[in-house]
Amino acid sequence: MSRADEIFIENVKDIMENGVWDTDYPVRPHWADGTPAHTIKKFAIVNRYNLQEELPILTIRKTAFKSAIDEILWIWQKKSNNVHDLHSHIWDSWADENGSIGKAYGYQLGKKSIYPEGEFDQVDRVLFDLKNNPHSRRIMTNLYNFDDLHEMNLYPCAYSMTFNVSGDTLNGILNQRSNDMLTANNWNVLQYSILLMMFAQVSGLKAGTLVHVIADAHIYDRHIDIVKEIIAKPQHKAPKLKMNPNVKNFYDFKVEDFELEDYEYETLDKKIPVAI
Repeated sequence: MSRADEIFIENVKDIMENGVWDTDYPVRPHWADGTPAHTIKKFAIVNRYNLQEELPILTIRKTAFKSAIDEILWIWQKKSNNVHDLHSHIWDSWADENGSIGKAYGYQLGKKSIYPEGEFDQVDRVLFDLKNNPHSRRIMTNLYNFDDLHEMNLYPCAYSMTFNVSGDTLNGILNQRSNDMLTANNWNVLQYSILLMMFAQVSGLKAGTLVHVIADAHIYDRHIDIVKEIIAKPQHKAPKLKMNPNVKNFYDFKVEDFELEDYEYETLDKKIPVAI
């Protein structure tokens, strides 16, 4: 069975059985009808995904594979903060009348800094170091820029990546301050697994392990019954990922360079509400 399924089920069961509700406290998120969106949460969940064994994608429900890749390229490759550059509508609730989400996500990755080796933005600095200083312990990115928080329409949830090369293998740690387990958990895991694979390929390395650290792992009140339904569904084997081996430059990757082979998944016949 898919290891991603096993980890997800273990996480959400732990949250529902041992988590803490915020029902008695004022909360910022709300539902589309204006009702406060309360959660049950666990603090500090850490998961490991061995990318040499399988692609971590759920089979107990479908993860929108192409849309997930499109969004990670929107942030890390296009370095965009405008929803008009994105093909899905997942960010529309946080965009202004011009489509901007403020100085968030891709905007932060595209900000340049001066180094002894030259001028780099955060993505290009990582790519430079993976090729020129692969065993550095300083290969990191950070989207949580305190100077710009007041100009972000949503504070970064997945905010930091730490890359580490061991021998010929690239590993990574994704730090996330907040994770809506139903709508975003596997979405983020899949995205950053594929990002790590892309960086490994263009750097002449093998993709190894993604470690996902979540500070506040929560399930929203209106998601509880849906989560219970999903984790009771049959599990399937993880699909095989086909990634175009001819791409040697990170900026040449396109959504079409990724395909899933034998992706079996369970369907969900209800719409999942998103707290905003």
